[in-house]
Amino acid sequence: VENIGEIIGNYRESIKEGDEPEITVITDGSRILGLGDLGMNGMGIPVGKLQLYVAAAGLNPDRCLPIVLDFGTDTDKYLEDPLYLGIRQHRPSDTEFYAAANKVIGALHQAFPNMFIQFEDFSTDHAFGLLEHWRHRALCFNDDIQGTGCVILGGFISAVEQAGIPPKDQRILFVGAGSAGVGVAKQLVDYFVVAHGIPEAEAKAMFWFVDSRGMITANRGDRLAQHKVYFAREDNGSTQCASIEEALEYVRPTALIGLSTIYKAFSEKILIRMNKINTQSRPIVFPLSNPETKAECSFEEAMRCTDNRVLFASGTAFPEYTANGRVYVPGQGNNMYVFPAIGLGAVLCKPTCITDTMIYAVSKALAASLNEQEKADGELYPRIERIREVSAELAAAFIRQAVNEGLAKDQMWISMAGDKDLVAEVRRFMWLPAETFEQLRQCCPHTHHHPVMPHHHEE
Repeated sequence: VENIGEIIGNYRESIKEGDEPEITVITDGSRILGLGDLGMNGMGIPVGKLQLYVAAAGLNPDRCLPIVLDFGTDTDKYLEDPLYLGIRQHRPSDTEFYAAANKVIGALHQAFPNMFIQFEDFSTDHAFGLLEHWRHRALCFNDDIQGTGCVILGGFISAVEQAGIPPKDQRILFVGAGSAGVGVAKQLVDYFVVAHGIPEAEAKAMFWFVDSRGMITANRGDRLAQHKVYFAREDNGSTQCASIEEALEYVRPTALIGLSTIYKAFSEKILIRMNKINTQSRPIVFPLSNPETKAECSFEEAMRCTDNRVLFASGTAFPEYTANGRVYVPGQGNNMYVFPAIGLGAVLCKPTCITDTMIYAVSKALAASLNEQEKADGELYPRIERIREVSAELAAAFIRQAVNEGLAKDQMWISMAGDKDLVAEVRRFMWLPAETFEQLRQCCPHTHHHPVMPHHHEE
């Protein structure tokens, strides 16, 4: 790490102008997909993530840079595995971690000041710490915190519109208080403040959290992790709730959101009770943990236990559900709806940093992207088959917001931000694979993305 600035500088010197990376996804493999600390085995995560940027939003695959920071692993089975490719040591202290990680990110930003840096699957405390340190210093984004919050907010906006009660009457119970849960909740607070004019203190008071020790309160008797303090209840008096069931009776929520990675945490008993509590409105149930083996409940369970009234979005894909001759499609709050569009928008208009209001603009655009058929079917998200079309709309919303805030640097997009054809122009800049060699050779219409092929002369 001592020489990382020189190493990245040498890499920069070796790249032709116009070929430098536009986007990097960077991880240290410490908290992968609810699977835990994979160390160097997490390499597939930045590679796979970048493939989704390419497929869903047309980022140029030649200008994507996957990175794993190998700081060791605390998973003993990998340290003892003779085939493990990473360094065989336990993870460093926080002080050593931040010193090394900041040195790498600083060197990357110095070499490629316009490169979009996406933090991925860092441990909870480090995820918040890195984002807090870099979010106003570089063009960066944490998908676990901001992306999850963004996509859930998009679905939540649609759910609130269909719930049947005023937004200010929503009472939201979160199960799980890691980086993703708190990130989502903070973005929902911002939504109530911005869209519905609810003062922040009142908006915050609409949220309750349950973690492994029960409902999070300021007087619970344990030392709360820093990121949990904002939502710790101070109005509970002597009441403490040790379980989800107890919290459900105390809070009487209109919305139940799970980011706990606890399989079946929303039992049938809990779902039936949610339905009974919400006779005047449709209950909102978002089991967001993935993969399916960690999901709080399934779509079928949520539908059965709520008489098919539930407004549902999950983190993992569930099959359709048929009842009374009607087919219901589950909403999947998949970050793939938003992070590719945020990356595309950032690469195109080059803002100095990514603000909460840019993320909020993307959430609003996601909720607005549903077509008439999707709305008629009561769906909360657009069909995934339309992902590239939706990505163009979301990237355009991101660019407009970045320009409105005076943070975009690319003159072309600054001048086009008010143009009604902005979405079409964004679509023109989305990379597509060439279907024939002739198309590749002519490089049309995607001149800026396709490599120029050398002409081969017959001897």
